[in-house]
Amino acid sequence: MSDTRGVIASARSIVVKIGSSAITSLAGGLDRERLDQLVDAIEGRMRAGSNVTVVSSGAVGAGLAPLGLTSRPRDLATKQAAASVGQLALAHAWGTSFARYDRTVGQVLLTADDIARRTQHRNAQRTLDRLRSLGAVPVVNENDTVATVELRFGDNDRLAALVSHLTSADALVLLSDVDGLYDGDPRKGGANLIPEVTSPEDLDGVVAGSGGALGTGGMATKLSAARLAADSGVPVLLAAASDAARALSAADVGTAFAARPERMSARHFWVRHAADTVGTLHLDAGAVRAVVDRRRSLLAAGVTGMSGGFHAGDVVALVGPDERTVARGVVAYEPSELDFMIGFSTRQLPQDLQRPVVHADDLVRI
Repeated sequence: MSDTRGVIASARSIVVKIGSSAITSLAGGLDRERLDQLVDAIEGRMRAGSNVTVVSSGAVGAGLAPLGLTSRPRDLATKQAAASVGQLALAHAWGTSFARYDRTVGQVLLTADDIARRTQHRNAQRTLDRLRSLGAVPVVNENDTVATVELRFGDNDRLAALVSHLTSADALVLLSDVDGLYDGDPRKGGANLIPEVTSPEDLDGVVAGSGGALGTGGMATKLSAARLAADSGVPVLLAAASDAARALSAADVGTAFAARPERMSARHFWVRHAADTVGTLHLDAGAVRAVVDRRRSLLAAGVTGMSGGFHAGDVVALVGPDERTVARGVVAYEPSELDFMIGFSTRQLPQDLQRPVVHADDLVRI
């Protein structure tokens, strides 16, 4: 067994993401038998000593049959209507299945805004931590009933990667209808399973496709989520839901993604992956070198301009003279203050404006 698979197999805290196709069908909605099998596998992992947070897709899929819909809707209003019906059924199904083991389930519905805004981010983190400390199993889903296009995660694979860092998980397991990452489309033949990804070079030539009839994701989103989690320091296992028992015990199936050696701090992860950028600071070449090469704070002297409706405390993009984004960071000033400061050295500014525009501790290089 590789070191990565060993870490996943022995992880004390894991996030398990369940794809829509694993627990729903177009004809019958929720498949209770398959959901029970997944809960059996999760329970086995919990009895082995791990705490588990579930990220469950399937709300829209679970709402199709009760509403007489025969295909996944494309318009937002119908998707939200299906989700409003399906979320009730999905939460009840998870609760009923875990009740066989006398376990309580807590539903946590999130929007991208809950992760992007630091206050909501912390609140979500506290809620998940408290549920686990009370012995409940958190079941997380995107709040499809209220999420708009602008406020969506895009898919639950990305949500699972964000939750894995939010909960300080030791591993992330992505379970769906695919049994791993291939170097081509396995449905067309001739494709080879990639058992482990240890560096970006292992992905050279890999072509990832889009999702199926029930889900919004696909191999492309799973690959993106796995790389996001691994980059933050969380190892990932991508496997078929039908192999859940092995994935959640020996971790000897699917594709394993090795994590970066050092775990990214919660604040740096939020700045880089979770928060939305709401403005841009334009830097001269000297400031780019200071920020990127020497890992220094951004000072007013190196700022040449700004754009966007940001406020102090927001995350902004730092852009070089070639208009390429080189970093993201938390800006310390209001635009009205920066307008006065731009281009001046620190010693030329009043005492209350001598702090860095973006402190090195609040800055992440891209």
